[in-house]
Amino acid sequence: MRRRLPSRKVSAHRCHDLVPDLNALQKEIQYQFQNDALLRMALTHPSVAHEQGRMVQHNQRLEFLGDAVLGLVLTHELYDKFPSVSEGPLTKARAQMINRRSLAEQARQIRLQDYLILSRGEEANLGRHRASALADAFESLIGAVFLDGGFGEARSFVLRSFRRVFGELTSIPTLDNPKGELQEILQAKAPGAPEYRLVNVSGPHHDREFECVVTHAGVELGRGKGKSKKAAESEAAIAALKKLEV
Repeated sequence: MRRRLPSRKVSAHRCHDLVPDLNALQKEIQYQFQNDALLRMALTHPSVAHEQGRMVQHNQRLEFLGDAVLGLVLTHELYDKFPSVSEGPLTKARAQMINRRSLAEQARQIRLQDYLILSRGEEANLGRHRASALADAFESLIGAVFLDGGFGEARSFVLRSFRRVFGELTSIPTLDNPKGELQEILQAKAPGAPEYRLVNVSGPHHDREFECVVTHAGVELGRGKGKSKKAAESEAAIAALKKLEV
């Protein structure tokens, strides 16, 4: 009697030699790609090229493009919906919406981790669930939609995605912890925490104004003023987030 071999169940988790079924993802994001190669590129982690040691198209360039599209869409949305709000609060709101943690959450909402194409090494190191990989892939996906379907489709995708977390934006999001957000973003790129330094105190004793500067790895990232040292540090962090286009 011929022995029947057990069927092998393929995990939803993918490495570079397995191509995920992209139909379910396209249904989830409510967008059907004309060029599937763009979608695959958006899901391909740079570790694949590093591991194979040859030219493999991965998602870093798409991430660069998607970051710009995302920033424009949300900036215009905030500008249009809150005509009486000044530049400062608008900058804070945008920073909260597109920080690394928020983008990683957007990726999890559409189960993007199930479709990432990783090297074996990155898979073994649990890179599939790393916030930086998820945030980068989400921005890459925006870039891919933009190239495939144009700005209108990319805008629709962004607004649908952010509606899940921020609703219809009837009130402006506020950045509760800009120093924490800045530290998280910087430490994802390089070791060491940002440093805050008081550089000036002005005004009479009963009405002081403090000015602080924030640096990282010896580079000044932003300055801020406030009625207390803590407030000045928060404003410096916000300025740094704006400079980094977070």
